[in-house]
Amino acid sequence: MLDVTARSMRGRACVYTRNDTAVRTPMVLQTGRDAAGDMHIRVSDAGRTFVAMGDEAPLDPKLRYPASRGRGEVTAYGNIAVIRLPFEEGCMIPEGTEIAVISNAYELRGDFRKAVSQISAIRESAGHGVLLVAPGLAEPLTMAIYVYMGIDVFDDSLPRVLGAEGIGTYPEGNADRGEDSVSENISEINRECFKVRMFLASGRLRELVDQRAPSSPSSVAMLRVSDDVCYEYQEEASQVTGTRFSCNTTQSLMRPDVLRYRRAITERYEKPSHKRILLLLPCSARKPYHRSKTHKIFSSAIHTAGHDTNVHEVILTSPLGMVPRELDVFYPANAYDIPVTGQWKCQERDFIRELFSRFLSFGYDRVVSHLGSSTDLIRDMADITETVVDDDPVSPASLDLLDRTLRDISRDMPSGEYMVDRKETMRSVLKFQFGKDVADRIMDEDTFTIGKYPYWKIMRGKTQLGMMSEERGMVSFTIDGAEVLASMDVNVVEVQRFELKGSLFAVGVKAADRRIRIGDEAVIVADGEVIAVGVAQMCGREMEEMNRGIAVKIRHRK
Repeated sequence: MLDVTARSMRGRACVYTRNDTAVRTPMVLQTGRDAAGDMHIRVSDAGRTFVAMGDEAPLDPKLRYPASRGRGEVTAYGNIAVIRLPFEEGCMIPEGTEIAVISNAYELRGDFRKAVSQISAIRESAGHGVLLVAPGLAEPLTMAIYVYMGIDVFDDSLPRVLGAEGIGTYPEGNADRGEDSVSENISEINRECFKVRMFLASGRLRELVDQRAPSSPSSVAMLRVSDDVCYEYQEEASQVTGTRFSCNTTQSLMRPDVLRYRRAITERYEKPSHKRILLLLPCSARKPYHRSKTHKIFSSAIHTAGHDTNVHEVILTSPLGMVPRELDVFYPANAYDIPVTGQWKCQERDFIRELFSRFLSFGYDRVVSHLGSSTDLIRDMADITETVVDDDPVSPASLDLLDRTLRDISRDMPSGEYMVDRKETMRSVLKFQFGKDVADRIMDEDTFTIGKYPYWKIMRGKTQLGMMSEERGMVSFTIDGAEVLASMDVNVVEVQRFELKGSLFAVGVKAADRRIRIGDEAVIVADGEVIAVGVAQMCGREMEEMNRGIAVKIRHRK
């Protein structure tokens, strides 16, 4: 039985129980003639044997070919499946498998593209309920990225071999020590395993991967390929809410949660229909932006009269590109840290210009920049009015110019009503979160929004459908709001009819919307009736595949 105790993208920490004995992953197995432990790999003249709590599976067939020349095969030994690469199209992992061992995983070390494609293919085929073991693959500097790709269990054979050759293995890279380093290498890989567990538990595994990858050209290449060709694979396991994280490397700009945000802005988001002035603002170190001292100062110059309903505040930033004010409580806009030097990488320039072009397509009457010198990034793309004096956006002169500029250019624009402003802005929020169809269904002619940002309530008459909050970082729903989602078959989790007293566990899930991500709103439906709504603790596919663990933490029930 497998219990997942922590998730960080495809990486996870698990408790696996077999024959009344439990182990925790990620873990490093002993390999050798005298190997011991509840799970280990025994080496003999006949080859290697995988041992799991007393059950055994041979790893080495009599006739062996390298993955580049041979044909892949999957052999079952009870509920242990032994996979021999290549794992080709049509290869199947038997139903009921609990552990899948890639017997010749060490062959992936020399080909980063094959490593990415084979590991992701095996994990996709095995599903979430299978423990994935890769002997001979990891050393301290690569363990984090292999966990990130979906491997659960490693062994110490590679550090042993390198140590016997006098090579020390460390998270920062390998070093020729000229002496036996086996014992030290084994200690190092177990220390690294402990660190990986800690970063997993805090939801920050990708940060550790970004730190480790530059120590090895193959790791850098693997991460780049993973971000490029495995976006869907990683995005499915990425949370839509999360903890603070850092983007300190160029490759971190391609994190799947960051890319998902930029895609949602490009594909789903639309500006509030009544906003006629695009106001570009710089980002702040404090998140969400509206809590920062700098943005409170900006607000004092923007919200000085009724014309502020025409102004659409959008923050220009890396790694996200553009963040509308109404989305600054959403992840990852509320959680990222990035070094601010005033220098922009080519990649940053490209996606900022791409998103700015998207915003221009919304059809604003005027564009105002309060960015200072960063306006250089987009100055050639539109007729832009600049309001920063001496490159100091919070100086009295700059703030006065911002106030006067907004008043002047909005003089002939009718001021919108605040009720309309809140309603249409909430519609834009819902478009970002769910798409246009859901947003329009919820924000019909009888629905309005009340409250002070970011605590906006969605009301239909006297009935509350949902609420946006800083703590949740999105719009969450009541049972009445969940009825609207269910009517459109959005984020629905189907269960059999039973008394739901606490959280919904995966064993009770019949089917789940594959679009559900960890942290999403999840609507629990039994026999076509909405019985509860809560927060997803698994992605939709994992809910269907797992037999243990909390699938949805219930917030409201009938």
